[in-house]
Amino acid sequence: MDKPAVIPCLLALSDGTLWPGRAFGAIGERTGEICFNTSVTGYQEILTDPSYHGQIVVMSQPHIGNYGVNDEDDESQRAWLSGFVVREASPVTSNWRATKSLDQYLCERGVVAISDVDTRALVRHIRTIGAQNAALSSVDPHPDRLIALARSAPDMNGLDLAKEVTCNKAWQLAAGSWQLAANSQPFPANRHVVAYDYGIKRNILRLLSDHGCRVTVVPAQTSASDVLALKPDGVFLSNGPGDPAAVTYAIDNIKQLLGHVPIFGICLGHQLLGLALGGKTYKLKFGHRGGNQPVKNLDTNRVEISSHNHGFAVDADSLPQSVEVTHVNLNDNCVEGLRAASRQAFSVQYHPEAAPGPHDARYLFRDFVDLMKG
Repeated sequence: MDKPAVIPCLLALSDGTLWPGRAFGAIGERTGEICFNTSVTGYQEILTDPSYHGQIVVMSQPHIGNYGVNDEDDESQRAWLSGFVVREASPVTSNWRATKSLDQYLCERGVVAISDVDTRALVRHIRTIGAQNAALSSVDPHPDRLIALARSAPDMNGLDLAKEVTCNKAWQLAAGSWQLAANSQPFPANRHVVAYDYGIKRNILRLLSDHGCRVTVVPAQTSASDVLALKPDGVFLSNGPGDPAAVTYAIDNIKQLLGHVPIFGICLGHQLLGLALGGKTYKLKFGHRGGNQPVKNLDTNRVEISSHNHGFAVDADSLPQSVEVTHVNLNDNCVEGLRAASRQAFSVQYHPEAAPGPHDARYLFRDFVDLMKG
């Protein structure tokens, strides 16, 4: 049976504010931390990024869904976020790559979504008040009940969500097994990388493969001894959701790997490396999420436009003297990259593999290959 043309839906924040709209996607009810993304394109990649597990995502771009979805742009095997909030959901698609509409895609993947929300006002509210929990319902949108539901949802602080999104067992990816990214050249297939899956994105694997790396992906809780037994040339620490300080097993494993093998971390992997090196992390007021964040490379003094998705950051003042900050965010000066040269480890908070872009920081994959060469 087809859904009725208009189904009321309600988004309630834990501070008691209410944001009414109309349902699209799957009909249901979800809770999660409310956050916003400022990307103009890439909603399919956002929907399937495991780093959004446990979050309700608001798109600041007002018109979402106009180019549909396809079978190639997913960043993982499923949609992970808890809910999706837009100003206007396009009912039609206008792109030759599209295989279905966004509404169909959300229905098939069980994503509860709401449209016709004043997202400009909502984003400003989140920026002012800060991150908080929310509840979204298209089955029983009673205000008082939803506010209470939002307030009872688990706080993101202290949550280890990496164990909920990681793979069940190790698997391998051959070098060059993906079609090369645009304007890239093949590299000799002579490096073996073990990649910790804390919520890894497919485009990270694609770029490692493009750079001549044979990749063994392992579950988040794999021990350091088991990783070293695979005789890697390098270890990669992936992105992922949740509070990095809660992923204690990962921090312990990274400590044991430091100095034994080159290490490269992205996003959650960056935070975990910072913690393993003796630093601390803290929660940002509303996080960085979007494809237009300016980051300064302190080695080159160049500004890179970069893609971000993080609610936590590494505290620069907590890092030991042996750890160097290599990149900073020009909006709030938070740490965006670090390096422990004596231990052959480096990381960035942002996403150099960004799909659909920007691509300013893809050189970091070549830096990792060079580090593995010794």
